[in-house]
Amino acid sequence: QVPLVESGGGLVQPGGSLRLSCAASGIMIRLNVMGWYRQAPGKERELVASITSSGSRIIADSVKGRFTISRDYGKKTVYLQMDSLKPEDTAVYYCKAETYSATGYWGQGTQVTVSS
Repeated sequence: QVPLVESGGGLVQPGGSLRLSCAASGIMIRLNVMGWYRQAPGKERELVASITSSGSRIIADSVKGRFTISRDYGKKTVYLQMDSLKPEDTAVYYCKAETYSATGYWGQGTQVTVSS
């Protein structure tokens, strides 16, 4: 079973919105941190946002005020609501889940393209 299943990417015009979802249905142990990273062509993968089991959030400065991360603990799902999208947000977005023993799981990635 695939540990993490992502959905919600696509093509959107500048100023538009997308919502990414990541379900950790294939992970049978408790998760601590869940989050989203992104990687644009020719750039390193970077943290976009993360949320811990206690609800503490980290949001990258580049998306602060535009992106919101949330989590459904019962469904083991993390969401990334992306508003006011800009062309520079274009990237492959990866979900990551981390256990309390710091074992990390990565999703397969979902493409987000912001273009007119």
